[in-house]
Amino acid sequence: MSTIGNSHPLIEFERDVAGFLAKLKETGRPVVLTIDGKAELIVQDADAYRRLLKAAERLETIQAVREGLASMVRGEGRPLDEVFDAIEEDLKALPG
Repeated sequence: MSTIGNSHPLIEFERDVAGFLAKLKETGRPVVLTIDGKAELIVQDADAYRRLLKAAERLETIQAVREGLASMVRGEGRPLDEVFDAIEEDLKALPG
């Protein structure tokens, strides 16, 4: 199933904004708007956009975790105890 809705000329959207908005709310699927036959804009309702942003954030988090795990497997980084010891030393060196 495609996540992108049908494409429509921008002029068609302009002629029936209310109809397009109702369809966007009903389906939650974006609409591709074309100018001179070329896809130029994507319109979607706010809830669908929020869901898209949340999904993108989840994917970015998953990728960051994968990169961190791969770094650990390669033996990069420092052991946690060593990091905490260094922070403690830095804090002791602060005035006051």
